[in-house]
Amino acid sequence: MSQLVDNHPLARDLPEHKDAIHEKKMNDAHFSRLMEEYETLDKEIVRIEQGLEHVPDLELDGMKMKRVKMKDDLLALLQN
Repeated sequence: MSQLVDNHPLARDLPEHKDAIHEKKMNDAHFSRLMEEYETLDKEIVRIEQGLEHVPDLELDGMKMKRVKMKDDLLALLQN
């Protein structure tokens, strides 16, 4: 029983920053690297939630907390 699980791309979660996200990805190597790490982690979480990969619940919770922290860090960089 596969359930539909949504991923959390930064540009969709923060539409008011879409242009800034694109600009930073192109011109800020640090932001671009963090963004890539965020997207990789987000995709991994989605695969787990869809049942395509399996990890203990505690590990999944930790991954979700890391995703929130990374999103906060990226948002802080966007607002500077």
